[in-house]
Amino acid sequence: MMMKSRRNTEAVARFQERLQREHDAVRLRDRVPKLATLRLDIAESHGSTNASPKYSRIIMVETSPALFALGCADPSCRDGGHDLTAHILRGLLEGKSRFEVNQQCYGNVGSTDCGRQMHVEVTATYSA
Repeated sequence: MMMKSRRNTEAVARFQERLQREHDAVRLRDRVPKLATLRLDIAESHGSTNASPKYSRIIMVETSPALFALGCADPSCRDGGHDLTAHILRGLLEGKSRFEVNQQCYGNVGSTDCGRQMHVEVTATYSA
């Protein structure tokens, strides 16, 4: 029971930290003023097998933070995830309408590196 309570406490702390980062971040509309729409098509894999199906996130440009930090899908992963902020903002600031980002999870499963791969296809439109 102690382990479960500790894990829940860690999860709550991580969630509150993420909310604070989102609150403190510059808004996406302020960072990329000409951005009109943004869609992220996300797939994760481990090794050569796809571990999770592709899913999409429609980003609300007017209200979203300019922060793209996604958690690892492996429930056993500790301190992992994917901070895609720099890669995505670079593509948006360059005015790209389609680009891809690939990143390995930086967390650990037990005593080894997590190794899950995240593949994100970014689709953006801009106002004139």
